[in-house]
Amino acid sequence: MGRYLERADHLTRMLRLQAEALVDRPTGEIYSGWRRIYRSLDREPPGGGLELEPSQQGAAPQFQQTQTPSGQAQRRISDEYTLADSFTLADDLTFERANPNSLWSCFAWGRENARQMRHCISAEMWRSLNLTYLKLQRIRMLDIWLASPEGFYTETAEDIETFMGVAGATMYRDEGWHFMQLGRFIERAQLASGLLLAQLEEDKQSREHSESDWTTLLRVFHAQEAYMRTCGVEIRPEQVLDLLVTDPMLPNSMRRALATVSGELGAVGTGPDGASTEAANRMAGRLRSLVQYEWPDSDDKPKLLILIADLSWQLHGLVNAVYFDY
Repeated sequence: MGRYLERADHLTRMLRLQAEALVDRPTGEIYSGWRRIYRSLDREPPGGGLELEPSQQGAAPQFQQTQTPSGQAQRRISDEYTLADSFTLADDLTFERANPNSLWSCFAWGRENARQMRHCISAEMWRSLNLTYLKLQRIRMLDIWLASPEGFYTETAEDIETFMGVAGATMYRDEGWHFMQLGRFIERAQLASGLLLAQLEEDKQSREHSESDWTTLLRVFHAQEAYMRTCGVEIRPEQVLDLLVTDPMLPNSMRRALATVSGELGAVGTGPDGASTEAANRMAGRLRSLVQYEWPDSDDKPKLLILIADLSWQLHGLVNAVYFDY
């Protein structure tokens, strides 16, 4: 439940900022934002990928959509296509039931897990989660697109924050609470590493960094004010990376997430297989050391992010093996 709701929270923040970009941002930045979201989720966009035409480098943004795997169907995308394509992509990420990472799927599976464990959560938690789930059942993409898509994503993010606040205020601090926190922060570390890698790949392909893209990253992590306080107003990608990965006081930093994971594992205690429990704790400790000690001296930050993402998935598997699948 914790993992699904953390994923939903992360997705609503990205989609809210992407919806806001549709109002006044250049076409190139809009499609760059969609590519970043899909790369971070390791999902192929509906109909294929969106790529900038080489002949249009340095010109007014003109795009083509290449359909995979054949690569035969191509079309130029001008401004009138931008909203239509954005509608399709937003619908895939919001209401597509076949997409395991869509907002609808996250709430559906999160609610199902909560339903199975209703004796372990408070009535207020169930009510909060169920109301948001039922709201998603009653609306479709066209409903929010004609009104205010950014408003919908903002309200959904607030619903998730309300649920987390209710959980923190009402849930008994037993194993259930610690497992929910453990799931949330393992998921947070994975999502953060995926999003940062997606942005680095976007910069690599365009051979330059976009200040607006990195500013958006700061907003996704609620870190813009912290960055300006510690680094100033100039956006430098390497400083943004260091802040989002290693800052111990930033609530959504990877270092803070991994420290919480380690603490929650300790609070859960030893599982039925003591040796496997120790393996999970060692894995959590290694993740913390990668961020805290190896990151500052690393000459290959993307490689280190890939390692963190891979070890986070392994830790998820170890937790399942130790506590659920034994």
